[in-house]
Amino acid sequence: MVDAQARTFLFLQGPHGPFFAMLAEALRARGHRALRININGGDKVDWPGEGATDYRGTFRNWPIFFDDHIVHHGVTDLILYGDCRPYHASAHKMARLRNLRVHVVEEGYIRPDFLTLQEDGVNGNSTLPLDPEWYLEQARALPPEDNGREPQIPSTFRQRAFNTGRNGMASALMRPAFPFYRTHRPNSFLWETVGWFKKLNLRQAERGKSREQWSAVCDRPYFALPLQLDSDYQIRVHSPFGTMRAALRFVIKSFAAHAPANTALVVKRHPLDPGLVAWGRLTRRLAAQYGVADRVFYLADWDIAEVVDRSLGVVTVNSTVGTLALNAGKPVVVLGHAVYKVPGVVHRRSLDEFWSAPGAPDMALYSAFRRVLIDRCLIRGGLLSEEGLRMLVDNAVERLTRPAPSRAEPRLVHDRRPARAAQR
Repeated sequence: MVDAQARTFLFLQGPHGPFFAMLAEALRARGHRALRININGGDKVDWPGEGATDYRGTFRNWPIFFDDHIVHHGVTDLILYGDCRPYHASAHKMARLRNLRVHVVEEGYIRPDFLTLQEDGVNGNSTLPLDPEWYLEQARALPPEDNGREPQIPSTFRQRAFNTGRNGMASALMRPAFPFYRTHRPNSFLWETVGWFKKLNLRQAERGKSREQWSAVCDRPYFALPLQLDSDYQIRVHSPFGTMRAALRFVIKSFAAHAPANTALVVKRHPLDPGLVAWGRLTRRLAAQYGVADRVFYLADWDIAEVVDRSLGVVTVNSTVGTLALNAGKPVVVLGHAVYKVPGVVHRRSLDEFWSAPGAPDMALYSAFRRVLIDRCLIRGGLLSEEGLRMLVDNAVERLTRPAPSRAEPRLVHDRRPARAAQR
């Protein structure tokens, strides 16, 4: 089937692996054009097909090159993975000047089995409001959520490691072909690889220590703090902390001063942390510094769903573990910017007050929020299996080829401040 109105989609960097290349083929099958700008060697191996242009210039000249490219090729839509990488942030602004539709892909707001595909921006740059009444109103026109418990989409760590390693190795080997490219990540691929080898060698020992810690805390009342990645723009841009170290210190300091004496805090390492920071040692040092060494526990390797399910509540900067906790009806306090930081969905007051009186989520409001989010911003599928990729591609094509909103109609941009009534 060919769409009546053919469009030209330009892809920038995507998630490691074949997703963007597969999506481009599906869009071409619908009669659209699909182009790509490669910024490094990893981009080239993830896009083996037609329509690619290599950018080998400086970042200073990137806006000029990008603008010439979109004008020359008649680009109508820009697709990118994350909107905070320097190249992407610049392209996003230039695209808006040219009135292109911008589609941002990210890890799913709701875990698991979803990927975010949102127009204009994601996370702290999302144009969705934080007004509870808006979600209740919008949800009235939507069908009830399918609670048929669809089977979980398969994924493997091995596939993630293969995709990441292949991309990183190609980027390193083709560095001479892209001499001015600098990664957006705080550490090089080589240094992160060293960290992963160290982490994998220590995995059995860390698993054993985590089992001891879990046995000591699992039957006690505790709050959970899932760590996020220092490389994540959720921490670097969309939080007040800048680093996860600062966030960890802030949370432990507040816990020591305000949490009831019978409660504990469980700090859980991110499963994709490359092992470059000794989070366990830092957690223990901060706990001792603030006088709660016997009440703070660190898990390097454990099932986060089990940790959340048995907790009194979850403290997060803006992790998707927050929605995992909300799915289970657990109180959540958000310290940074997050699309789900809607009063009534998450704790309304400060972290200091959360420890003694964690505000439980309004599950009717959260259900409305989920339905709107799935309808507007999420596509079902996964990056780490053939089945998940096929599902993502099919759902993404349907979302991307919807007619653009009329310029006579108001765009979906709202005041992100909560309504006054919701703040009381």
